[in-house]
Amino acid sequence: MKKLSGFFYGSKNNKPNILFILVISCSVLLCIIGCVMVYSASSYSALKNYGDPAFFLKKQIIGCVLGLIAMCFFYFFDYTKLKKFKWVILAVAIVGLILVFIPGIGMENYGAKRWVHFFGISFQPSELAKFALVLFCASYFSQNYKKVKMLKTLIPAVIVGGILCLLVILEPNMSVTMCLGLTLIVMLIVGGMQKRYLAIIGLAGVVAVPLLIIAEPYRMKRLVAFVDPWANPKGEGFQLIQSLYALGNGGLFGVGLFNSRQKYLFLPFSESDFIFSIIGEELGLFGAIFVIAVFLTLIICISKIALNAKDRFGCLLATGIASVIAIQVAINIAVVTGSIPPTGLPLPFISAGSTSLVVFMSAIGVALNINKQSKSRV
Repeated sequence: MKKLSGFFYGSKNNKPNILFILVISCSVLLCIIGCVMVYSASSYSALKNYGDPAFFLKKQIIGCVLGLIAMCFFYFFDYTKLKKFKWVILAVAIVGLILVFIPGIGMENYGAKRWVHFFGISFQPSELAKFALVLFCASYFSQNYKKVKMLKTLIPAVIVGGILCLLVILEPNMSVTMCLGLTLIVMLIVGGMQKRYLAIIGLAGVVAVPLLIIAEPYRMKRLVAFVDPWANPKGEGFQLIQSLYALGNGGLFGVGLFNSRQKYLFLPFSESDFIFSIIGEELGLFGAIFVIAVFLTLIICISKIALNAKDRFGCLLATGIASVIAIQVAINIAVVTGSIPPTGLPLPFISAGSTSLVVFMSAIGVALNINKQSKSRV
């Protein structure tokens, strides 16, 4: 009973562990919202393509269960021991990213090789790559914080980030590449990088993004569709137009849960990359704001955990976890609202995809363990 009580309470004056409660509540709530919205967004297409309206829902529930198990495991796993596994986890991520290009193992969908398939199980290595980068940078900078002002100290982290970005862009997957690049920049900043080096890396990024867009014709088409989706409403502009239709149709209060019109094969990837459009259509502006508020609460709480961490490694690790969630949410919502050019990136905890669920819930477990061991539990 004492051990169970300690699960919810801090060590001083039996004070409730508010951060633990909020992080758990937000994570589970987002998973529940995800299951409901995945079913709503995919029921018609799942019935049409697989003969089962709950096809994607069942996979999402399995992902939630596995994610909860992973979260509980990492909650009780001492996060400081993760330092010992940083090379192993990084190697698994890199090998996974290489395996996607091997015929018979890698799976190709819509012209992109992003999945590894073993014994009937599909896995997306790029999901692991984000947190492998965070773990490596947190461990490396916590051990070399006294030398981080020197440019040569930054090189290993930049090389690791560069390798991951290169393998992901070759899939091709520019959205995850952007997420990895932005995460690397955040880790370099919190790791103690000087401003002049940040300016150099920022300039390199400004040059690299246009070059990556020009290198692939489909990216140029997406850029044109972003500038004027109506120039090709049945081609590259179709998805963005349908997304805007969904959000506009939702108004303030939405058309009602399960009453989306865009899910009837009008909006592609409505259960995954564009699920926020269905949320806006069915739950309206207030529903969309509520979902964003839950994400913000989760990000703020994990950031608070970072500030309260007992050591530099825990601080950097929690900051990285919060950053990945924040960056991915921001990019996803920016895409579906037409704020940036269309690119595929799932909404954490909500979009269909078991790999993403398990990895993000594992990260939540790590954050909770950092909070459990923090010097100031709130």
